[in-house]
Amino acid sequence: MTDVRPVPSAHSPAEAAAKARRWGAFYYAEQVLRVMKGYTWSILMYSVGQPVAYLFAMGVGLASLVDTGSVAFGGVAYLAFIAPALLVSAAVMTAANEFTFPVMAGFKWRRTYFGPHASPLTPGQIAAGHIMAVTLRLFLQSAVYFAAVALFGASPSGWGWAGVFVATLAGLAFGLPLMAYSASITEDKGQFALVMRFIVMPLFLFSGTFFPLDNLPLAVRWIGWISPIWHGTELGRVLSFGYREPPLLTAVHVAVLSLLAVAGWILTRRRFARRMGQ
Repeated sequence: MTDVRPVPSAHSPAEAAAKARRWGAFYYAEQVLRVMKGYTWSILMYSVGQPVAYLFAMGVGLASLVDTGSVAFGGVAYLAFIAPALLVSAAVMTAANEFTFPVMAGFKWRRTYFGPHASPLTPGQIAAGHIMAVTLRLFLQSAVYFAAVALFGASPSGWGWAGVFVATLAGLAFGLPLMAYSASITEDKGQFALVMRFIVMPLFLFSGTFFPLDNLPLAVRWIGWISPIWHGTELGRVLSFGYREPPLLTAVHVAVLSLLAVAGWILTRRRFARRMGQ
């Protein structure tokens, strides 16, 4: 007896368009994640290899030269003091990479944004899909990083795991405004290299990453005050080992990171719509 199976039928154009309008952001996020799959090993090495190397260098090397348990470092081991900063900094640097060159490629070099835009997907959905995929990468990377931190015993508090969410939010707080800027660039004249050298690296070095921000002179201390890395780091330290600071300041950290992320999202939507002619 012949086994006759029904032949699956394709969706009608109207049904396909309706699904795209409803789930378009998720469809584009899937596409970005499939592209990331092509360099999975690079992501794993960045997410696992770098954290272990940094933590070992700081926890075994530099920590031997630092007054461990000093009041200046919150009364904890130096490794516990810098671990939240390294977690947040890694997320911010990843966001800086994912929201610069790939965005430029989507508009100019590979023009990968315009194919989906020829379908019912809107510019806002395309931008949202890109952000969703990068957010997932930031979260998973931060989770792996925190696992390495926990193995080193550098997160004494039971709330240290919440630093994964803080790092993800800090990455978006820096990355989304940068994404809006990237979407406005029509010619590559080395702007991203300047961003990495004169914005990302100074923020990493002058955001209280390796020592309290108060140790810096006022002439450069303001860099930390406006830095998502500093706000994320201080919030992470509160969660990781109960770093003492006024509750109002903790609320300010959350507010600043949230406002930067929301403002960046709004600007990104506008830039994408303008760039794609809507």
